Amino acid sequence: MVKKTKTNKKNIINALLLILVTGLVLYFALKDNFFTILHELLNLNLFWVLIAVLVFITSIIVRSYSMYFMVKKYCPEYTVKQANRLLLTTQFFNAVTPFATGGQPFQVYTLKKDGVRIADGTSIVVQNFIVYQIALVLLGLLAVGSNYFFHIFKANVLLQGLTTIGFLMNTFVAVALLIIMFAKKFNDKIIRFILNMINRFNFISDERKEGLIQKLEDTTKRLAKGGKNLLKDKKMFVSTIALNFIGLALLYLVPMFVLYAMGDYTSVGPFVCIASSAYVMLIGAFVPIPGGTGGLEYSYVEFFGNFISGSKLQASMLVWRFVTYYFGMLLGAIALQFNAKRKKANE
Repeated sequence: MVKKTKTNKKNIINALLLILVTGLVLYFALKDNFFTILHELLNLNLFWVLIAVLVFITSIIVRSYSMYFMVKKYCPEYTVKQANRLLLTTQFFNAVTPFATGGQPFQVYTLKKDGVRIADGTSIVVQNFIVYQIALVLLGLLAVGSNYFFHIFKANVLLQGLTTIGFLMNTFVAVALLIIMFAKKFNDKIIRFILNMINRFNFISDERKEGLIQKLEDTTKRLAKGGKNLLKDKKMFVSTIALNFIGLALLYLVPMFVLYAMGDYTSVGPFVCIASSAYVMLIGAFVPIPGGTGGLEYSYVEFFGNFISGSKLQASMLVWRFVTYYFGMLLGAIALQFNAKRKKANE
């Protein structure tokens, strides 16, 4: 009961923080050109807005196939529909937690409800996160390399620093997970180091210490097992990376269709749009606010501001953010509610 109360309190704080930052973003986006931006929004071509929404949904469905193929190995009766529903509902938990940390525990919980053991579910979620992270880094590398050779963006020391930090953080996470999964000796050294620190400073009691040791050992074993399973089927390993790569590329194309909705068909092409979006996401990766709110809007304006300006830039940012974040959150909440009612009806 205490744990549930703490979780609810944390969720309320996250929601209030999100509302506050969103309010500030809207204020700064609208304060100078309110009526001009409003004019842009009221004159959107709804056909292209619908295309942007469909591209966003398709990006989720494509990435859900990665989860489907992985779960299928553990649970043969698992369906594509279940995987689609899982990725849709994950959108909600990723949206309302800092660094999108709420999605993975929810995935493990849902997989258990769908007949997958917790140990296997944890392994699946970690495997899926690894291939997603690799795809994210590959797209980031493509964007950084493209800018280095073709000078897509104007030189900006602050933005270069932020994108470098974001790229290194994402790369570090991917490499760290791979090391943990495949380097048993390294894992043992890390565990011993943690235990030595605990012993030195007497952070916890001996009883809790034993429990922690067991949890650390169990976690590394599951990760190692998941890593072996991931590499056993090299075809699946490559195909799941490809699916996440395609899914992210589709997500990164949404701003282009938003600009089409504003009647701008020339300012941003597919390649530039994907590169710009990749840079935006690199910065958003380390913003410690649900949805990366504030950081993503700022980086969108800075990077896409190289190709569009004025009210069109601000309006496109608002529409892009609605489609890829707020609409995704709403979609996830609806899917979550529908899933809860379905399960209740089956009980």
